[in-house]
Amino acid sequence: MAKPLKVDEVWLARITELLDDMEFGSLHIVVHEGQIVQMERTERKRWENSTANTRYSGEAGSRRTDSRSAGRG
Repeated sequence: MAKPLKVDEVWLARITELLDDMEFGSLHIVVHEGQIVQMERTERKRWENSTANTRYSGEAGSRRTDSRSAGRG
């Protein structure tokens, strides 16, 4: 039978701290024998597409400069 999860004020503060400034992402909480033993934070950064598109606008004959265009002429 599973042990009841023990979450004290210290762990609540840690969880709050990790989630506090996160805009996009996830928090993975690992529990072992009814106690939190690890947390993994994955954060994503997102930018508006309009900013990326203006970088190449107005360039005559612009082409990709990333690795996907390597070897293509």
